[in-house]
Amino acid sequence: MLAEDVFVEIRVWRVPRPVPGSAHDLKDSLALVAARRCVLRYDNEAGKGDHRHSQDGAEFPYPFDDAETLIADFWREVDEWMAANRS
Repeated sequence: MLAEDVFVEIRVWRVPRPVPGSAHDLKDSLALVAARRCVLRYDNEAGKGDHRHSQDGAEFPYPFDDAETLIADFWREVDEWMAANRS
């Protein structure tokens, strides 16, 4: 837990074949939740491939390199969000 009403959930697991739209054998879902609302999410969905969601609901492609970079990029954005939204 990052604050009383802020937490992160990270799930990355290996799948037998790539999720349609992705070129790797990982399924991922990384979320930052604040006040019961998802404010940042990285995931790969069938047909959409690797992407991220901003707090306003916009989706952006995510250039997946490897799991370590994915997690580092996510934590960088979490830190940025925390700095901008929590004093």
